[in-house]
Amino acid sequence: MEIRPILSALLRSKTGAILVALQVAISLAILTNALHIVSVRQAVAARASGIADESSVFHMRVRHLVEGSHQEQLARQQLETQALRAIGGVLSAAFVNQAPMSQSGWSSSVAPSRSAGDDIPPAAMYYSSDSLVKTWGLELAQGRDLKPEDVVDIDGKTAPDDLFPKAVLVTRALADKLWPGSGNAVGKTLYFGIGEEANSATVVGVIATLQTQSAEVAARGGYALIVPMRKTFSSTMYAVRAHAGQFERVMKEAEAAMRATNQGRAIITMKSVAEDRKERYRADMALSWMLIAVSVLLLLITASGIVGMASLWVTQRRKQIGVRRALGARRVDILRYFITENFMITSVGVLCGVLGSIALNQLLVSKLEMERLPLAYLVVGAGVFWVLGVAAVYGPAWRAASISPATATRSA
Repeated sequence: MEIRPILSALLRSKTGAILVALQVAISLAILTNALHIVSVRQAVAARASGIADESSVFHMRVRHLVEGSHQEQLARQQLETQALRAIGGVLSAAFVNQAPMSQSGWSSSVAPSRSAGDDIPPAAMYYSSDSLVKTWGLELAQGRDLKPEDVVDIDGKTAPDDLFPKAVLVTRALADKLWPGSGNAVGKTLYFGIGEEANSATVVGVIATLQTQSAEVAARGGYALIVPMRKTFSSTMYAVRAHAGQFERVMKEAEAAMRATNQGRAIITMKSVAEDRKERYRADMALSWMLIAVSVLLLLITASGIVGMASLWVTQRRKQIGVRRALGARRVDILRYFITENFMITSVGVLCGVLGSIALNQLLVSKLEMERLPLAYLVVGAGVFWVLGVAAVYGPAWRAASISPATATRSA
């Protein structure tokens, strides 16, 4: 088929063609970037927290109505821990101060030396008197786990500043930040803050992954450390890991055991890691579904625009179609004419849309620190709109090809 007659016809009535091409270009630019954002958000929401089996771990916070002395609180923590471990189906239970993805808790500035500069990353500070490596199922990449003799008991109200653990576990992300290129952070000295009065501890182990309580999207979301410390407050938190298939029962029995241990003089709240993850990434998932809905609407609107414009062109060209049919044009020739015409218009829109996609992504990268748009999104997006253009025009084109010469010339 000759392209020149089709192009000549488009140039004579170019307003409709420009509108369709512009609609395709805008839709492609928005669609590719929207789906890229969806992919990034869903990848963020699926990030590993470091906990081996999130479906079997929950956290319990016990707020004691009667506070008691430091020694009384230590004794109470031991009783509560024993009560949790005595429950059938409990694989491990540990005292802990906060949980990954819980969106609240403690952080501390850490440095590789007392004279470090201002670039000191805040790190999530998990402390426990028990093995969080065991309870959370953390992967120990280097070194050893913390031992009972590393634990220091601290009164949360009156402890002196120099009473501080001398051993610590750090995540690989934090180790790479503090000692880039070292390869092995075991044996390194870590300082909490800067200056001569900064407390120090020796890194005895490196954890492969452990998210912070805020689970930031940036690299600092993996900056965390575990300190062997038992600190007493009126509120105590425990991490409990259940055997597979016994999670719900263990949660119920753990609450009952804790109420019995405290004789009803405590407020108990529990939350699973799955609930923490869902709440932490609720906004990300909501944004993803909203962008998916927008993308579907854009495709429907673009397809409707192509169908409407093609139907208008068929109505306007009934006489032309009839003359061509009378001169011997077959149905397939008429069908091919309209499909080729629409493919040319769509191609111009796709080309402009690809350029628009790159420009919009560059704006997002510079203003919102988004990742660059992968080439695959442009290729797939272009293919989708080419297919959409052909599919949308097929119906009107088939109706045009079905017009008989007599009918077309009589109605013209």
